[in-house]
Amino acid sequence: MTAIPSFTGDANPYGGGDPYADYRTADFPFTQYADLADRRLGAGVIAANDEFFAQRENLLVPEPAEFDPEHFGHKGKIMDGWETRRRRGACADHPWPTAEDHDWALVRLGAPGVIRGIVVDTAHFRGNYPQAVSVEGTCVPGSPSPEELLGDDVKWTTLVPRTAVGGHAANGFAVAAEQCFTHLRVNQHPDGGIARLRVHGEVVPDPVWLEALGTFDVVALENGGRAEDASNLFYSPASNTIQPGRSRKMDDGWETRRRRDRGHDWIRYRLAAQAQIRALEIDTAYLKGNSAGWASVSLRDGEDGEWREILPRTRLQPDTNHRFVLPAPAVGTHARVDIFPDGGISRLRLFGSLTPEGASRLAARHQELGG
Repeated sequence: MTAIPSFTGDANPYGGGDPYADYRTADFPFTQYADLADRRLGAGVIAANDEFFAQRENLLVPEPAEFDPEHFGHKGKIMDGWETRRRRGACADHPWPTAEDHDWALVRLGAPGVIRGIVVDTAHFRGNYPQAVSVEGTCVPGSPSPEELLGDDVKWTTLVPRTAVGGHAANGFAVAAEQCFTHLRVNQHPDGGIARLRVHGEVVPDPVWLEALGTFDVVALENGGRAEDASNLFYSPASNTIQPGRSRKMDDGWETRRRRDRGHDWIRYRLAAQAQIRALEIDTAYLKGNSAGWASVSLRDGEDGEWREILPRTRLQPDTNHRFVLPAPAVGTHARVDIFPDGGISRLRLFGSLTPEGASRLAARHQELGG
C-alpha cells in the first residue's frame, strides 16, 4: 500500500495570483474508486451543528473550491466550503475550548458502500482550518432523519481517528473497514473550515431492491457497477460514463486526449454481478466535435474469461443517444467499450437482469458487509 502523504500546519497567507499555486496535494491510491459522496448519486449534507460563515452544502460541490480575496459579507469573509464560528471557553479564566469541543456535519452517501479512502480538503483555509479532523460511519437503512442518526441506539464506527491536518491542502486518509456504510459524521476539532469532502469506495447495492426491479442497468454506478480501468483519463474520469442521468455538459462524460498513433481507447467495467444483458445504450451527449467516431462493446464471464463482442464496431453520431437491442441475451461479469480512434462518450448503459448465480453472490456479499 502506498504511504499516504500527511500535510500539517498553516499554509502561507495568500499573496496574490493563482490561489492554488502553493496548494498541497498528492496522488492518493484510493481515488481510482468512485466518490460515494457525489451529488449526482444523491449524496447530501443533511445537518451540521454550526455553519455560521459558510454553508455545509459546499462540502459536496463537485468542482474545486474557488477563492475570491475581496468577497466579504455581513458575517465576514465568504469562503467556498463549510466554516463554523470560533469556539470559546466557559469563562475569562478559561477562554480556550476544551479538548472535547468540536463541530460536526452529517453526510448521507449517494449510495451505500465500502469506503476505501477519504479526502478532507482545506483548500483556501489557510489560518482558519481545523486543528484536527475525525470521521465516523454508520449503516442505517431507509431514509433516517438527522435526529434518528444522532440517537443513542445508532452505532458509529471510526473510519478516521482524530488526526492533525494542514491548511490549504488535500488531506487524504486510507480506510480499512470492510463493511457497508450509508452515512458519515465528519468532525472538525475544535472548529474551522473544510472546503470539500470526497469519499472514495465501492457501491454495495441492495439485492432485494435489484430483484424487485428485475431489468435494470447492470453497469450503473448506483447499482454496483464500477469502471475498473481505462486507456486514457486525460480530460475526465471513466466513472462519469456510469453516473446517473444524462450528461449535462461536456466534462460530465469521458474524453481522451487526441491520438497521434494507430491505436484506440477503451474502458473496462465490472458489472454489479453476473448478468444477462439484452440491450444497451451509448450516449455522446454534449460531445459534438470530440465524440468517438466508432464504438464496440464486449463481455467476458469471470476474471479469466475471454472477451466476446456483443456490439460490433458501430458508427457514432455526435451529441446523440444510440440504442441497440441484442439479437440474443449475453451473459457476463465484465464489460469493455472500445472507441475508435479517440474522443469520448458520455454514458454507457447495459440493460439486463442478474443470473441466479449473480444474484446469489451479490446477496452473500451484501450480508457479509452488514448491508
